[in-house]
Amino acid sequence: MVCGGFTCSKNALCSLNVVYMLVGLLLIGVAAWGKGFGLVSSIHIIGGVIAVGVFLLLIAVVGLVGAVRHHQVMLFFYMVILFIVFLFQFGVSCSCLAMNRGQQEVFLNSAWGMLESKTKTDLESQLNCCGLLNVTDQRERYEEDLRDCPAPCKTATTKCYTCGDMMLHHASEALKILGGVGLFFSFTEILGVWLAVRYRNQKDPRANPSAFL
Repeated sequence: MVCGGFTCSKNALCSLNVVYMLVGLLLIGVAAWGKGFGLVSSIHIIGGVIAVGVFLLLIAVVGLVGAVRHHQVMLFFYMVILFIVFLFQFGVSCSCLAMNRGQQEVFLNSAWGMLESKTKTDLESQLNCCGLLNVTDQRERYEEDLRDCPAPCKTATTKCYTCGDMMLHHASEALKILGGVGLFFSFTEILGVWLAVRYRNQKDPRANPSAFL
């Protein structure tokens, strides 16, 4: 059978959803591993990563079952949800690729303000830095973070760098990688939508010829 037929579309859609399931399980596993080894202590970060993994896993299961059974309703909801995810992920990926240093500082400031104290101190210990940015308009918050900072550099003779400077040093490269990976996966999602639409409108050659498509 040619690769535009019913079987080929079905196999391609099943394979794509198996990949999504593996990615979802990987996210859940990485979050659990990070929590178990104490790399991340914030329950909000762990919960967010696990929620994304579970969401991706559920979408993949719906798509896989819909593809195996050629279920019209499940395939419809699958392609609608996947298209919404594509729009969101495409927008976020483009924003990551277009973000300049000033915007990175604004983003870091807002993210740092939402972190719990325990998460901040864990980050300072791992990166060996203190505070976010030592600038005039954030001097009070920086001095407060500096008092509670547990980083080894604070007691050593070496200079303590701010965590913001260390993050911004690698932020541009990290954002490019993140944006590129997100953009790649967003196109696999639009591929999934196209396959679902195509497969949904194809007739099962083994079905009753008088059955409703």
